[in-house]
Amino acid sequence: MPETTDDAGFDLSPGEQALVSVPSMGSPLALLPDRAFENLLVVSATAAPGRIESLVERRGGDPRTVGVVPVTGSPDEYDGPLWTTDPVDPSDLTGISIRVSKALEYVSRGGWVVVDNVNVLLMYGREDQVFRLLDSVASSTRERAACGAHCTVRDAVTDETYARLLERYDRAIAVE
Repeated sequence: MPETTDDAGFDLSPGEQALVSVPSMGSPLALLPDRAFENLLVVSATAAPGRIESLVERRGGDPRTVGVVPVTGSPDEYDGPLWTTDPVDPSDLTGISIRVSKALEYVSRGGWVVVDNVNVLLMYGREDQVFRLLDSVASSTRERAACGAHCTVRDAVTDETYARLLERYDRAIAVE
């Protein structure tokens, strides 16, 4: 599978699923096309809902069109315009799957689903279980004709793990 490199962000077609290699610092949300913010679900292991709200607003998006599944071991009291699920521990892959499945009901054709850091899931879950979760999310996103961007810090995973991750996606994108 060819990997494309882009230093200004990336775009996907409806239903297309991509493994996106991102820098270790910063948010993948900064790399999304403007239209992604019209209907966006973020499975976030790196940013609390308040931070995501700020990022969405900086990009000119409406936080009311964004849902968040907070993947964190810390409870977070968020009372803002984003739609959020209850926080779920990164080691609870079943809980993540349940929350994502419910949240996907609000993602329409051409919407976006972003998993902001696959590496965190790999740190807390067994690799084969993480792959099953990612398969499920990508498959469900594809069925809804939504764009899927599962983000990873390439240097933080082994070549073998990266190769296995690639098998799940339509294309790979490296953003610098």
